[in-house]
Amino acid sequence: MQTPEAASPGPITAPVARSAALDSIELLMDRAWPALESSTADGWVLRSASGVTQRANSIWPVSERSDAAMALREAENWYAARRQPVIFQLTHRPENASLEAFLDTRGYSGQSETIIMTAAVPPAEWVPPAGIAVTVDTEPSDEWLDLWWRVDGRGGAEEKVVARRILSGADSLYASARNEAGDVVGTGRLTIVDGRGGLYAMATHPDFRRQGVAAAVLAELQRQASVAGVSGLWLMVTAANTGAQALYAAAGFTEAGRYHYRQAAVGAC
Repeated sequence: MQTPEAASPGPITAPVARSAALDSIELLMDRAWPALESSTADGWVLRSASGVTQRANSIWPVSERSDAAMALREAENWYAARRQPVIFQLTHRPENASLEAFLDTRGYSGQSETIIMTAAVPPAEWVPPAGIAVTVDTEPSDEWLDLWWRVDGRGGAEEKVVARRILSGADSLYASARNEAGDVVGTGRLTIVDGRGGLYAMATHPDFRRQGVAAAVLAELQRQASVAGVSGLWLMVTAANTGAQALYAAAGFTEAGRYHYRQAAVGAC
């Protein structure tokens, strides 16, 4: 597998069948949603952001450690110093099989099954639903952040401040769908890394779901990606969110891989 310092990843293809392609996507994902603090120890990248989002507070095993038990003790100590649980983000791939089995013996639970989807960047044509306008900014507005955090956030005001710092860690475009009153009712984020685009933070106000808001945001972000000349798009969606999967499939996305999280039992570290 590649290391975080490896050369820029190659073009995204869909579907992804080779481990090298998953290496590419994992590197892009890490750079598009950066932790506020990280440490690389012999193949494992330990990431922390005060516990805000699993993605930024988990271990990414870039390569296999020769002594998993020792590596886990080091990781447990690192996270204990930050008063955080030990969480792994593990892509479904043969290289992770031995680590998965080892974590089974340590009582690590599996959670948050997530599908990675990729697509080419065709010109997106979409007319927003009546009464909805989509605008794009280079920073998340307070309204954008409030809606996204309301839908997907975990925590209060302090955690939301950390979330803004995570978002600001990678240059991005922020799409806001507004109703006739000017309220933000839908959000999305396009992060371009080495000529590829990642779609994040897709959220819709509960009162405006199934009205074409998410599709309008997605189409605008695809249009922005096309204008920027990106060579491919990726996104992540939970396996349980079949509605979002259908939306992305209709926009040309196909499954490229899966990952889940493994977390230590409470009090185990």
